[in-house]
Amino acid sequence: MDNRPNHSGISSTEFTILVALLMSIVAISIDALLPALGIIGSELGAVTANQPQLLISMLFLGMAIGQLICGPLSDALGRRPILFSGFALYLVGTIMCHQADSLEALMIGRFIQGLGVAGPYISAISLVRDLYHGAQMARVMSVVMMIFVLVPAIAPSLGQIILLLTDWRGIFEMYLLYAVLLIGWVGLRLKETLPKENRIPFTRKGFMDGFKEVLTNRITASYTLCMGLFFGSFMGYLNSSQQIFQVQFETGNLFSVYFGVLALVLGFSSLINSRIVEKHGAKTIAFRAISTVVVSSAIFLGLHAFMTISLWMFLVYAAILFFCFGLLFGNFNALAMEPMGHVAGIASAVIGSVSSIMSMSIGAIIGQMYDNTLVPLSSGFMLMGFISMMIIYWAEKGRSEPN
Repeated sequence: MDNRPNHSGISSTEFTILVALLMSIVAISIDALLPALGIIGSELGAVTANQPQLLISMLFLGMAIGQLICGPLSDALGRRPILFSGFALYLVGTIMCHQADSLEALMIGRFIQGLGVAGPYISAISLVRDLYHGAQMARVMSVVMMIFVLVPAIAPSLGQIILLLTDWRGIFEMYLLYAVLLIGWVGLRLKETLPKENRIPFTRKGFMDGFKEVLTNRITASYTLCMGLFFGSFMGYLNSSQQIFQVQFETGNLFSVYFGVLALVLGFSSLINSRIVEKHGAKTIAFRAISTVVVSSAIFLGLHAFMTISLWMFLVYAAILFFCFGLLFGNFNALAMEPMGHVAGIASAVIGSVSSIMSMSIGAIIGQMYDNTLVPLSSGFMLMGFISMMIIYWAEKGRSEPN
């Protein structure tokens, strides 16, 4: 990779690593806490075994709302102010979580954490867009995603190691350290990448017009709905993953290993997608991936009627799901953004926020239905996937073949 300084003031290699770590604050804030959910529930008096799952949903809710705020303000004020503001809010939320003495207080802290992570996440994507275009941007983002996908693979292990050394509050101490290190890196090394002459003043009318355009464009609205529906099923998995592995299948500390291996399957699939998407088209790949999810989920759901599901059977099913996730994450977003080039900043914020609110709500419902079996999870993937297929068919009906 080119090591010459770019307009950010740092080399392309350093820039790429920094952007990947800024985006990764979302993943590490979710996945490192997963091994501790059962412990937190016991210590803080959870009413039901499923209640601690809401600690994942609350972060997503905060992030969904935060994206709507950070997206337009980042275009109006520049990237660095939004980065630092987001990190400041994240630190406040993390300290609240660390000091929480009830599950309700911890949920409030997680919501504020979610508001905060929206700043680094939105700014990271915008930083790449400021400095790179076309094939260069695709190359940088592919490297960013390769680094980014390693975080879900190792984050649960980090959380597990911390639990072996101290209690669950130590995980929030790690979050504080991670955020402070990134603040220092950004403050000392990264220059503003959005010149004042290129900034877009924030107006209520401009935001509402952009919001309306996203929701009234058939293609964009359809793929935004599909993102919300399908990734709602994925959220259902995230919410209940600790219970599935540690309670249902009694894997103990190996939970982080199984979770990490499945995350690597997703990363491998994302790499394959980057190699084949130009040849086969994002819509074709996405539709086939969803079809695979629906069919495999129906088969897996049917197996429950004839046998007891073992760990290896679930791992095979989950590996199929995760491979399909890798074919869907980037493609859905690209298809939704395809008609929105003229309002990319606001459109990206609206698409991200709407789909996140949907996925958080659906994932919370699926997670709260967990009953020590995999029936709610596989039913969610089958149903949400089928509805997504119908939406895509309606959206693309009568339209020339997209890329």
